[in-house]
Amino acid sequence: MAKRKNVAGDAPGTRQLRVGELIRHALSEILQRDEIRDPDVSGRSITVTEVTVSPDMRNATAYVEPLGGQDVEGVLAGLNRSTSYLSGRIARSVHMKYAPRLTFHRDRSFDNASHIDAVMRAARADDERRLKARQARSDVREDPKADNGA
Repeated sequence: MAKRKNVAGDAPGTRQLRVGELIRHALSEILQRDEIRDPDVSGRSITVTEVTVSPDMRNATAYVEPLGGQDVEGVLAGLNRSTSYLSGRIARSVHMKYAPRLTFHRDRSFDNASHIDAVMRAARADDERRLKARQARSDVREDPKADNGA
């Protein structure tokens, strides 16, 4: 029986996840040491949140977010200009047959988490408002009964 190849719709394999984490750690170290001389990147704190690797291990997508979320487009442009240097540095630290071709994208998970948090806060405030209104209506209903019974 033939082995089933990992296709685009499948979940990533263990090796892909492991290689992605190794690349993420290597990128984090490079960025932490401020080894990139690009003016849009140097002196910036950049978080590498995730690295996804293609099934053939030749392409890697790094999801990054600058600290404070400021000048994201400039940072992404600087990182994408520095991909050849970063690929060489990663090839030296992560021993693989081929150095993966890097691309950088903004990590939207922080934006999504903020949006979900805002929606949850609004729902919680709405629930509290409805509860107070319901209690106020029940208090109004109880007052006439107390007057009639006296």
